[in-house]
Amino acid sequence: MEYRRENEQLNLVGETRMVYEDNVALWYDAITDKIHKGRELKTIAQTFYRNQNILAVVPLQESSESLLSRLSFKDKYLPVIERMTENRKREWLTIRVLIKELIGEEKEILYNSLGKPCLSDNSFHISISHTRGYAALILNKENEVAIDIEKTGSKIDNIRKRFLNEEEENSISQTNEKIHLLLHWSAKESVFKRLNVENVDFRKHLHIRHFEPVSGEWSNLKAHETRTEYQHCFVVNYFVHEDYVLTYI
Repeated sequence: MEYRRENEQLNLVGETRMVYEDNVALWYDAITDKIHKGRELKTIAQTFYRNQNILAVVPLQESSESLLSRLSFKDKYLPVIERMTENRKREWLTIRVLIKELIGEEKEILYNSLGKPCLSDNSFHISISHTRGYAALILNKENEVAIDIEKTGSKIDNIRKRFLNEEEENSISQTNEKIHLLLHWSAKESVFKRLNVENVDFRKHLHIRHFEPVSGEWSNLKAHETRTEYQHCFVVNYFVHEDYVLTYI
């Protein structure tokens, strides 16, 4: 965790900051391009500010009742969440509380036919991900984004044949196998979300160039897709935490 004093300039280009001062987060307002202090972000575990992206990783610890009490559209939300499990309620409500705290107002989230989220007023591009015990969010004022988070305890080896092609399988590290597998899976999830098209085969259409995984600091890997006629290439940023891996585009 890095601490900075209020009058210090925060360089948002090409750097990562998890910024707290006296348990009050400094947060980046993408509308005014300024750093602000004084909004208490009770929900946030870690917030990253990278190249105009606002990313947050949130522990799902607060009860759904407590989360709901912090939102204004309670009557609108209750019919939606009443049949959800407690864990699903926490995931659903935590993201909405987090958006409210990060950008200063409550926003309605809509979903397209493929399940891709967007804000009803289109004020930010948005992507959301959940894993056991955590939720992740990315916001960007100008550009399309995608994010994925995967718990490090996931039994990823059981599904490796679903997403690794032969070349990727042969490149998997023998000394850091689980993390390498998780990064391949998570990166392909982020690419899939960014593509926003149907009938994507992770083994056939999504490809990860060989890379050596790095832990404890931001790094990136290269990916491309062969599902569309454009055959897009992507730089997928990633962070390996002791409890999860996080990827985003």
